[in-house]
Amino acid sequence: MKSITVHYDQKPIYDIVISESFDSLLDELNKLNIKDRRVCIISEDNVAMHYLPIISNILEGNCAKLDTFVFPEGEKSKNLDTVKQIYQKLMESKFDRSDLLIALGGGVVGDTTGYVAATYLRGIDFVQIPTSLLAQVDSSIGGKTGVDFDSYKNMVGAFHQPKLVYINVTTLLTLSDRQFNSGLGEIIKHGLIKDASYFQWIIDNKAGIMVRNNENLLEMIEKSCNIKRMVVENDPKEKGERALLNFGHTFGHAIEKLMNFELLHGECVAIGCILASHLSQKKGYLNNNDIQQIEELFHFFNFPAFPKQLDIDRIIDVTKSDKKMEAGTIKFILLKNIGEAFITKDLTDEDLKSIF
Repeated sequence: MKSITVHYDQKPIYDIVISESFDSLLDELNKLNIKDRRVCIISEDNVAMHYLPIISNILEGNCAKLDTFVFPEGEKSKNLDTVKQIYQKLMESKFDRSDLLIALGGGVVGDTTGYVAATYLRGIDFVQIPTSLLAQVDSSIGGKTGVDFDSYKNMVGAFHQPKLVYINVTTLLTLSDRQFNSGLGEIIKHGLIKDASYFQWIIDNKAGIMVRNNENLLEMIEKSCNIKRMVVENDPKEKGERALLNFGHTFGHAIEKLMNFELLHGECVAIGCILASHLSQKKGYLNNNDIQQIEELFHFFNFPAFPKQLDIDRIIDVTKSDKKMEAGTIKFILLKNIGEAFITKDLTDEDLKSIF
């Protein structure tokens, strides 16, 4: 078992525990005094089928009262209607500010539960138990919560830090190849924006990662969580450096929306990373060898190609509706080198169109 402590204003606020089982989960939750707290596990139906009985069995008799709420899987459930249903469940069960929510699932579950925790009674505690690779290395860490609004991704949200992130890497074995590979979109991004040696490590260990070798998974998840931890500690409210984590997301979110969420988030991020890498080359930073390495690594993990049926002008328009707009200007993330990202506000529509 590995443990990484996340700090806020240089004070420890929660641990990221990385394990190969749920054996230590109760010990970690007992540190939050769950014996005297009502607990509601929030999940989605596919994850609940695999893991809700396991987590419920761990908690039954070890907390004041145990409730569960399960909603339909997928991005379509990440909205204010689902939030309202959870509010109703918590009110019916008389949850108060001293109680605890547990998000059991992928990014949709974590983001939605986190938003409920941030806003119910102006804020109650919650714990992340991420079961997808994408959630384990990205959305469960850092306190960004939110839901979609009229197909605009994460347009309604709040910053609300979890009290614990508990990662069991064996949950990755129940993911489809497509879901697993989707999480690698964010992992490769971590190397591209912050750590060239980590990017090279992924290349060197890609075969083991592909077959989900536990040793490779533990090391990879720890490395990615440390990068995410470092960035969010330096910039908890996304005022500066944390925006680097949006590399690949400006185009990625536009593609995700225009494809009606038929592509997974990590798949769209991967496409966005490749486009942003080409844009970095166009602006005089990356070279041909860099581009080749980046493209070959994404292709190795079977990421989809750019959906050519999309209208380029429409993509540009949708990027301007993204929450990363600032004073009418897109904050775009480019690479000076592999492992070194930076923020620019100087790109024109012609710059963006040029790479297509």
